[in-house]
Amino acid sequence: MELLKLAALDAEDLTVISAHLQDAILRAGDLTYLAAEHRFVLVVRRFDWSAAAGEPPRRRLAGVHFERVLGVRTRGIAPGQDSDAALSLLAVTFEPGDAPSGTVTLVFSGGAAIRLDVECVEVRMKDLGPVWEAEARPAHSPGSAPVLDAPTP
Repeated sequence: MELLKLAALDAEDLTVISAHLQDAILRAGDLTYLAAEHRFVLVVRRFDWSAAAGEPPRRRLAGVHFERVLGVRTRGIAPGQDSDAALSLLAVTFEPGDAPSGTVTLVFSGGAAIRLDVECVEVRMKDLGPVWEAEARPAHSPGSAPVLDAPTP
């Protein structure tokens, strides 16, 4: 079982990472902004959309870091509070500003979002090894809360 390792250096690359992170689940406590390093880091339990047909659904532990981050704004997520609150990541987008800068937005279910003001797109995603069977394929019903279907590593 090969571990996925991706890098994004432009908006097009970021759409590939976004596709692999769609329906990833995490806890609010799994998000960290390292201001002195201009880095935003998160650990997710991503749904493995590349699993072969007929195989049971599975999740993989993955680390993601955004470089050259100048600032972070949140909506619907209180940093440092309710660190066990489950979040479901729906997409990662980029809105250009004065090239090459812009805003990366992490869009979560329930209207929550994190906006990263960045000098440029520089993102890395890497599977960290653990793989486990998921309870089910992700569903997108209104108002549904994500379920963390595996113990925290």
